[in-house]
Amino acid sequence: MSEGRVEKLYSTIRQMTVDFRLRPGERINEVTLARQLEASRTPLREALNRLVAEGFIDFVSGRGFFCRKLTIEDVTDLYQLRLAIEAFGARLAAQEPNEAALLKLSDFLSQTEDSDKWSMEEVVAFDERFHMAIAQMTGNKALVHTLSNINARIRFFRWVDMHSKRQRTQSEHQEILSAISAGEPDQAFALMEAHISTRRDEIAEALKECFSKLFIEPDFVEPKFVEEVSI
Repeated sequence: MSEGRVEKLYSTIRQMTVDFRLRPGERINEVTLARQLEASRTPLREALNRLVAEGFIDFVSGRGFFCRKLTIEDVTDLYQLRLAIEAFGARLAAQEPNEAALLKLSDFLSQTEDSDKWSMEEVVAFDERFHMAIAQMTGNKALVHTLSNINARIRFFRWVDMHSKRQRTQSEHQEILSAISAGEPDQAFALMEAHISTRRDEIAEALKECFSKLFIEPDFVEPKFVEEVSI
């Protein structure tokens, strides 16, 4: 069995769950999916099992594979984990500021400052890129890997939630970057913590909008998310 084929199937199905072309809670018909992706059962099953291990889909014994559900508990848990590792990451980055990386990130923020000129998918990608850049400054590969997984699992939610926060997000990014550049670990930690903190009622309201778009709006077109956006 080709590892390259499994990897391609994994990436394709992962993207289908990220943008919810597979609806939350939907049972995955392996026969239909295999036909759609022109895949044989063995590599498809391996790709699906890998996605189960990473939290993108669920497996129920005797019933099969299901697209991950989108619940307030799941999103809250992911945001709590994101807050913990990113606030810690900001503190680490500020303890030994990497001037070259910080200058590059500052230039990136300047180039993407006018958020109104970009699509919402691009704004989400820019937001993820900023946070991943800080995580990468820590040199902690486990932290970077965990954050990458979280980002993918909350991407649709982030896309909905970002509509009302795009301008505020940019200014908060600048404040976080300034604290890291100044070598102020406690301030960087506090700013990142405040930036990510989301009240449970805000999450619940955004989830209602997610479900409205996915299950009620008849003309809804799924966003075409990207991992990286060129500027």
